[in-house]
Amino acid sequence: MNPFSTTTPGVMPAPPRRWPQTGYPAMLTATVAWHVVILAGWLLKPAAWPWWLAAIFVNHAIFTVTGLLPRTSLLGPNWTRLPAGKHNADALALTIDDGPDPVVTPQVLDLLDAFEVRATFFCIGANVQRYPALAREIVARGHALENHSQVHVHTFSVTLPHALTREIEAAQRTLEAASGARPMFFRAPAGLRNIFLEPVLRKLDLRLATWTRRGYDTRERDPQVVARRLLDGLAARDILLLHDGNAALTADGKPVILEVLPRVINAARRQRLRFVTLREARVDA
Repeated sequence: MNPFSTTTPGVMPAPPRRWPQTGYPAMLTATVAWHVVILAGWLLKPAAWPWWLAAIFVNHAIFTVTGLLPRTSLLGPNWTRLPAGKHNADALALTIDDGPDPVVTPQVLDLLDAFEVRATFFCIGANVQRYPALAREIVARGHALENHSQVHVHTFSVTLPHALTREIEAAQRTLEAASGARPMFFRAPAGLRNIFLEPVLRKLDLRLATWTRRGYDTRERDPQVVARRLLDGLAARDILLLHDGNAALTADGKPVILEVLPRVINAARRQRLRFVTLREARVDA
């Protein structure tokens, strides 16, 4: 045995980190400092406790509202567009959420093959457990499989750190076990999060990714409206959001994403833009 080794015998070393360690979000630091000030004030002037309690409520209200803003970076690093630089000067990212779906996802994969486009699929762990072959197929066809939580709970934005870790880590294990690919990106359910999320993502070596523009295709049944929302002002480095899971249906019963994708891809190519996965868009890739 190597006497200078730092690895415990019989234990696999942790994989190397793929994201640089940065400082904690300013809002988290400010919140901690604010609570320290409030505690000190209460100790010095306990009779003013209603004011100190009100200050805590105001602080919590601020970061709760902030968590309802999917595209903000106040709570930590957040990809709302692809990183700047020559590498992404003509690139777009197509991201597809809430799958895999046994009916819609295979059709989406065939369509993407026909157009020779690679996408990033943010999959729900529970769905991957039901349809592991589809998760493997996504990766086998050259797309990226990323973390969209294990069960996509609607209370995600008010979840405490331990439960957040359990939910996201479960999806990491599920997606990697099914596909052999360890997720690098995370997207919160509905894009909503809270002040505890970034430390959890840092621990699990994940980077938050939201979007530049979305089509609201889980409730909008008109493909023209969805396509217009995605294409109005389309520019290099945009991140587009569609859904294969929970997809709305057109008037004739067809999943909206299947009608929208050809329009978006053709419009992007007329602008001489190419599609990449989020992984390919990393400037250090």
